[in-house]
Amino acid sequence: MVFRDRREAGELLAEAILKKYNGTLENPVVVAIPRGGVVVAEPIAEALNAPLELAIPRKIGAPFNEEFAVAAVTEDGTILMNPSITGDVAYRLGISEDYIRRKALQEIEEIKRRKEKYLGSREKLPLTGREVILVDDGIATGLTVKAAIASLRKEKPKKIILAVPVMPADKVPEFQELVDDLIVIHAPEFFSAVGQFYYDFSQTTDEEVIEIMEKYR
Repeated sequence: MVFRDRREAGELLAEAILKKYNGTLENPVVVAIPRGGVVVAEPIAEALNAPLELAIPRKIGAPFNEEFAVAAVTEDGTILMNPSITGDVAYRLGISEDYIRRKALQEIEEIKRRKEKYLGSREKLPLTGREVILVDDGIATGLTVKAAIASLRKEKPKKIILAVPVMPADKVPEFQELVDDLIVIHAPEFFSAVGQFYYDFSQTTDEEVIEIMEKYR
């Protein structure tokens, strides 16, 4: 299965959520992971007549290779280590606790900068006791999504529903354990990258995110 674009993926997720819950969601809030996840989340928020909020986890890259995620961090300081980083691997890559702390602080500042850019002065929506639908445009390793889930748990929502268009089949049981419900449209056995399941996977711009979020201020 290949989605036309993120918008279509979001519409299919919205249909799946409406079919499964059939109007039983109480006071839901849609939480999107920028940037691509915001485009996917918009049709879901529209279909549920729900507010749209952001979760902005950031990966912490390895020394000399920022693309290799050794951990992920969220705005509240939640740090989730990549389970493949054993003590031996950390030693070889020069990853110390001090390195993780320093990089986490840098990424938290970047999260705050992006949040201000995307949301302006809008206050954060309360999530306590609410049914939260966490949305991204797909899951590959899932490290940043796991960090977002851990952070959301601290806000004591009534339920966390993870809604993604695509993820590897072998990741499904793992994420089913992490959330109250998982809704995924396509979970293939053979998976190399999220982008292979979209005809149009062009990068979402900051301007697109801002335009969508302004509708929900």
